[in-house]
Amino acid sequence: MRKIRWTAATAAAAGVLLLGACSFEFSAGGGAVSADEVASQVSSELAAQVGYEPEEVTCPEDLPAEVGASIRCELTHEGTTLGVTVTASAVEGGQVDFDIQVDDQPAG
Repeated sequence: MRKIRWTAATAAAAGVLLLGACSFEFSAGGGAVSADEVASQVSSELAAQVGYEPEEVTCPEDLPAEVGASIRCELTHEGTTLGVTVTASAVEGGQVDFDIQVDDQPAG
């Protein structure tokens, strides 16, 4: 099994790979996807794209269930922190589709 290291190059590759959409159900009562759920989905999608989850993904706010709404999150792995933009691309009923973009340069 090959281990992929989280470096600036890996981050750039992840950013390119994560332009696709993900989707998940949210609680319709609040009109937003919780920050914890967004972070969990970002982590899972990264694992699917690069082979393993980062050590931590944090999102400071909920993602509004509105097309075009976006929030900034951060992922951290092996001492490197990268910004992540999550944007709602479609909303239908209780399902939100979203795009994930990892910054190609470490935060700092």
